[in-house]
Amino acid sequence: MTVLSIRKIGDPVLRQAAVSVASFDAELATLVKDLNETLMDSGGAGLAAPQIGVSLRLFAINPNLPGNDSKLDHFINPGLEFPDDEEQNGPEGCLSIPGIYLDTRRRMNVVARGLTKHGDPVQIVGNGLLARCIQHETDHLDGVLFVDRQDADGIERILRTIGEAAWAPERVKISPH
Repeated sequence: MTVLSIRKIGDPVLRQAAVSVASFDAELATLVKDLNETLMDSGGAGLAAPQIGVSLRLFAINPNLPGNDSKLDHFINPGLEFPDDEEQNGPEGCLSIPGIYLDTRRRMNVVARGLTKHGDPVQIVGNGLLARCIQHETDHLDGVLFVDRQDADGIERILRTIGEAAWAPERVKISPH
């Protein structure tokens, strides 16, 4: 079992737009396996490749999330569509910002299209927690963190909390997304 270190806020790789996966080979299959093992060890809902230091458009999702009827455990080169304007607002956290949860507004429903590790097309129609997870992990692939989606009060709270954390980086940058 290969459990990798999860990068924390302040690491530059978390702020870079990831590159599309182009090779569906044994190296990619190993990366998917390592990403899934790291996710399962962490107990999270999802984990994007940049969070383990790999700037590729790939993320793992917990196959046991409610609504994940396909039991798909990874998604490569995702593209998202939103079938309606319905929103949800609820607690969200991130393995790269441990111990911090803030209400975050997301779309309630999502249609995600992408590829499997074999290069086969796949689609997930998700709502609620599954939709939140897919949007959160896709944000990571674009260099966006959930803290970037907070209002001014939320940003102030999170910066103060991060500054007090034992794992805190020297400097935290919030993006205007």
